[in-house]
Amino acid sequence: MFKREIELSGHIIDSYILPKTFDIIMNRGGDFDVVDIQVGKNKTDISRAKMIVYAESIEKLNEILDELSAIGVSISEIKEANLVPSPADQVLPEGFYSTTHYITHVLYKGNWLIVRDIEMDCAIVIDEEREIARCVPISSIKKGDKIVVGIEGVKVSSPQKPREKTNSFEFMDSDVSSEKPLLTIVRDVANEVKRIKSQGGKIAFVGGPAIDHTGTNKIVAKLIKEGFIDVLFAGNALATHDVEINLFGTSLGINIETGEIVTNGHSHHMRAINAINRSGSIKEAVEDGTLTSGIMYELVKNDVPFVLAGSIRDDGPLPDVITDAAVAQNEMRKYVQNVDMVFMVATMLHSIAVGNMLPSRVSSVCVDINPSTVTKLADRGSAQVLGIVTDVGAFLPVLYDALHEED
Repeated sequence: MFKREIELSGHIIDSYILPKTFDIIMNRGGDFDVVDIQVGKNKTDISRAKMIVYAESIEKLNEILDELSAIGVSISEIKEANLVPSPADQVLPEGFYSTTHYITHVLYKGNWLIVRDIEMDCAIVIDEEREIARCVPISSIKKGDKIVVGIEGVKVSSPQKPREKTNSFEFMDSDVSSEKPLLTIVRDVANEVKRIKSQGGKIAFVGGPAIDHTGTNKIVAKLIKEGFIDVLFAGNALATHDVEINLFGTSLGINIETGEIVTNGHSHHMRAINAINRSGSIKEAVEDGTLTSGIMYELVKNDVPFVLAGSIRDDGPLPDVITDAAVAQNEMRKYVQNVDMVFMVATMLHSIAVGNMLPSRVSSVCVDINPSTVTKLADRGSAQVLGIVTDVGAFLPVLYDALHEED
């Protein structure tokens, strides 16, 4: 049998890291002995455990250790990170370390380097000249980049579940259910927003077209105008129907005020795209007076950046939409490392995409009428996301009111 000693430290029982460690070892066909365990008795105490992991082959042992590393377990015998040059652009060496979105350090020349711009499913590149470690997506890998291979010299610090419950907005505390006290949760979220903004933090907003269809684009526009939103991510649809509402008073041909179908309204979104194309861009449409209200208008007027990522199903699309997915992804990366909170509202694909790029430290709220959107985010590793299963048309007005309540 092949073996290695591992260590666990932190609130390993409250955060379920200890039982997860047992499950991973057994599910992978390994075995273990607990050498030492110290359980913290007070709420401020941390717990520690030392174990020996066994496997029938070195390959199986490395598989187990690799999976354990992703939840924050470290190897007792510390070795320097193994660096292998990339053989070609967008090609990683075999056995490369695949990142999580948790805080990660790499041991290089006797120093623990924090991995910058951390996100999940990327590689770690060491800049030997500057002695820095960076998280780099495979699409940005260049031939000759020094890539961390294996888990030697890699230390992951997973967030800890709080021992004392203070409010709904806590790491790993989101059960997916529509049967939650919405008003209480929204007040907790609003308080988190106020706290972040009072400290000069930044908030990103990821939105889908249901915001337009429910007429709550006006509320999002107010949040932008009042400084609650610092960057917006969306697709062609949210922007298009937001413009449609401004120009024709409809969203997908439905009158926003009355809910009635408008004659020939099915063509309004195409006419909205055409109007923006005539101006040249959304910004130019604001400047020439074509666009006079709404989300996109307030973004331009308040100099708030936005990234519109296209898809194969888009009509048009609008001239501001980035149709190259890799380019749109990298444009989003310019902002996600600098935000402190993200709202993901009524958009499954954009929510999962942004969730995959976020460091685990970022407070996140996912609002969707479909429980599977929140579930998929959690399944992809975004356990820090607070899931709220409700209609966006109900959530946004309540949030806006809660933000303007006296503390």
